[in-house]
Amino acid sequence: MNEEEILNRANECFGCPTKPCQKGCPLENDTTGFIALIKEQKYKEAFELLSKTTVLMPICGRICPHTKQCQGKCIRAIKFDAVEIGQMEAFIGDMAIKNDWKLPTANEEKDYKVAIVGGGPAGLTCAQFLRRAGVQVTIFDKYNTLGGILNHGIPDFRLDKVMLNKWIDKILESGIKVEYGKELGLNLSIEELEANFDSIFLSFGANISTKMGIPGEDLNGVFGGNEYLESTPIIDLKGKTVVVSGGGNVAMDVSRTIKRSGAEHVYVVYRRSEKEMPAEQKEIDEAKEDGVEFLFQNNILSVNGNDEGKVKSIECIKTELVQKEGESRLSPVNIEGSNYELECDYVIMAIGSKPEDEVVSSLGVELDRKGRIVVDENGRTSKENIYAGGDIAENMGTVAYAARAGRNVAEAIVNTLQ
Repeated sequence: MNEEEILNRANECFGCPTKPCQKGCPLENDTTGFIALIKEQKYKEAFELLSKTTVLMPICGRICPHTKQCQGKCIRAIKFDAVEIGQMEAFIGDMAIKNDWKLPTANEEKDYKVAIVGGGPAGLTCAQFLRRAGVQVTIFDKYNTLGGILNHGIPDFRLDKVMLNKWIDKILESGIKVEYGKELGLNLSIEELEANFDSIFLSFGANISTKMGIPGEDLNGVFGGNEYLESTPIIDLKGKTVVVSGGGNVAMDVSRTIKRSGAEHVYVVYRRSEKEMPAEQKEIDEAKEDGVEFLFQNNILSVNGNDEGKVKSIECIKTELVQKEGESRLSPVNIEGSNYELECDYVIMAIGSKPEDEVVSSLGVELDRKGRIVVDENGRTSKENIYAGGDIAENMGTVAYAARAGRNVAEAIVNTLQ
């Protein structure tokens, strides 16, 4: 979107004094404030205002579920379309790259050292906010590039990787050290970090796909959605039929990636209705435009294999939505006798994710029943100097919420210093 279009979008903002859009943003960005500066073409000042709360402007501006967060609270949407806050945030981020505007950092270096395990949204945000206070920071990441899910989970057609890596470089230029190829449980231990750093922030995500617990999930040709996006398997999809189970943005990303890779039919099977899908409507609409087919109110009962142990079909059953006592939302109930078989070549499970059990259980911190790390309101674990945030500690599921967790931990660590 060019400057003229951005100005036109900015002028649609009412500048509400109560700022409902700001309350809808997990990072609580001053949305009406930076839009007001755009109206005056004070773009650098808009960047500086946004920088007070976020370090992910061109990223969140592109991939956040805006209609469920900031734009979902826009007063203008009562009678008109919501103000396109995301596009304006991305515009300011792109301007910062173009003009080499710097993120804030401290002039004075402190002796306090923090290790961050995982260079995704939470880790990058925490690191940059710590550097503003002069804290020495080292990020440890298992890959040779940072970004976590941004680089290894979100497809290129949703997030340009050239832009992303330029922005990561901008975050790192505030003096953040990085050690690549370091993975907990492989060539890095929590004991080693405790011996060399004053505090540790665990932010390496929860990228193990959840299974449905149905027969046939271990057949050759069944993949987890997170793993598929992280390290796309080399398989010939041309002319193939693929079933994706799930209704979130990961399911949309997987289905669109597979369809764009040449699959003839891609079916998204979801047990509720379209309006109840957790994915943003924009993502659903774009998946449809790409040719993805949706089977709403359907439930997968099993994955069936051939004599060679490869996927050949799924057994489905139709569902109806009923109101159960004590539940706020309608529940899907299988319709007896509505079973049918759908032939397919591959099945992708994209119904959620969890941390890697072996890794988190070796950390010596308290875990909840789902295997996530238990933290207090400051992100502190049961070990005083170890913090955690993002999907490994909570399941809010968006980049902005992960970034908010990173910022909260940075503030908690700085408060401890003071």
